[in-house]
Order: sequence, then C-alpha cells, then structure tokens
Amino acid sequence: MKVAELLTTTAQPSERVRDTELDFFGLTHPGSVRTENQDHFLVCTIHPEVLVHGTSLEDVGSLPLRGERIATLYLVADGVSAAGEGGSDASRIAAETITRYVSSTLRSYHAAGTASESTLLQSLTDAALEAHHAVRLEASKHPEIGGMATTLTLGLSVWPWLYVVQLGDSRSYYYWNGELHQITRDQTIGQDLVDQGLLPRERLPASPFKDVLSSAAGADAALPEVSRLRIDRQGSVLLFCTDGLTKHVSDPEIAAAIKNHTASKDVCESLLNLALERGGSDNITIVVARRRRLPT
Repeated sequence: MKVAELLTTTAQPSERVRDTELDFFGLTHPGSVRTENQDHFLVCTIHPEVLVHGTSLEDVGSLPLRGERIATLYLVADGVSAAGEGGSDASRIAAETITRYVSSTLRSYHAAGTASESTLLQSLTDAALEAHHAVRLEASKHPEIGGMATTLTLGLSVWPWLYVVQLGDSRSYYYWNGELHQITRDQTIGQDLVDQGLLPRERLPASPFKDVLSSAAGADAALPEVSRLRIDRQGSVLLFCTDGLTKHVSDPEIAAAIKNHTASKDVCESLLNLALERGGSDNITIVVARRRRLPT
C-alpha cells in the first residue's frame, strides 16, 4: 500500500463542491478492431438515505429523505482472459463486487484525512482483494476459458480527498493549473523493469513487456496500490481511462483536451474520437469529473 501526496501547491482550496456543481460523464466503446467490449465503468454518488416502510403521513415526498453527498465513486475496469472470452464478465464482476463492498463500509468514510485514516485505506485494499477473489471464483466455474482477469481502477472522493485503488494498467489522472498528473502507476512487467532500473524509461514503449500485467483482479498476483491526494483546488479535473485510450493518445493531448473543453462530455468524446482516428486497437473507456461553472 502507498499513500502519495501529489501536490504541494500553496493555492487556496475552494469550498466544498455542491451536488449541483458536479459535472460527470463516462463512455465506453469497443474500438475499431475488436467486436466485443470487455470494459466497464461506473460513476455514482453515495448518500445517506431514509427508506420509508410505513407511515400515516400524507406527503412523504416533502421530507428530506436523502442526505448530502458523503462520497463519489469512479471506476473503470478492462477485462482480459486467456481464451479471449470471459473478460467482460471479469470486469463486470469486479466492478459490482468492489462497489458493493465500498458502499457497505460507510462507517470508515469519516476517517478520511484524519489520524484514523488507516481504517479507510485498509477497507479500500480489502475491497480490491474482494473483487480479485470474486473473479477467481467465477473463473474456477469455467475452466474451459483458461482463466480471466481484469484491471480495476477505483477512485473514491471524500471531500477534500481522493483515494485511488489500482490493480493493473488502467489509469487515473488529476489535472490542475494547466498540468496533468498521472496518479496511478501501471502494474505491468515493463513498468516494473523500469522502476527496478533494468529497463531505460525511453525504451518502455517498444518493450514486449509494456502491456503484460504484473497485477490484476483475478490474475495470479493482485497487489492493490492506494494513493491519496487533495482535490479541492478550483478548476481541478479527474480523468479515469483504460489503456485503449493511452495506447493512442499522449498525456499532453489528454491535458489539451481538458483545457480546451469546459464540459466533461466534450472531453470524453474528443479523446474517444482521437483514439479512433489513430486506429482504436482496443476497447476505450473514459470517465471525466469536473466542477461545473454555474451562472453568476
């Protein structure tokens, strides 16, 4: 487990973002080559809610039954399998499992940014491992597939913090003040070799190990990495994506798309079109979250 403080800026943080200011958008596309889309994504907000099972009140609808947003969840998953089948099931199972787990551990959210934060960090690691075991269990029921796995990148925003759980090479980015920061580290053999000093970074794009996963949900090894950063800077943007985007679109181009578009939908669609124009060799999934500019 690692906790990374990515930004040390002295800029003043903004006030807590209201629900009406949130601008989310996500899309997924099979690409130009593959017939099946094995990616999945999810964006959701988590609220305390009152469920009325019986009442004599005439106008229950006037009661405040849903509380203020506790957290926001972002997720992308890119399924893979040995026989070319089962990848979609792997990413779906992992996404469903980790979402159920995270939403059931509301008691740990209050620890965000406090001395008791280890409780939340551990729950996120446990959630990723729960997803890993769920995929492994499903694979054991279908030995004819020869194994299945999935990348899993989950972001949990508990204002003013973002926690990112990483398995595999789908990515999470943070954009602020004109700069794009990659939050996650690609869990591939190629990146491992670079980190160990055994492969020069400039040779990684040509390495046969560049896209070989060293950790994934359902694989032989699942090594969740947890990162943390503050996201309360005015104008900051989050982006999550599978490698179907980053195979064709560079980080500077991602930053330019975020800079040039004011709506999350437009960012996603412009990046998707760019990846498709350059071949679209894999499934492409993109999720963008930013603060909507409200009329003054």
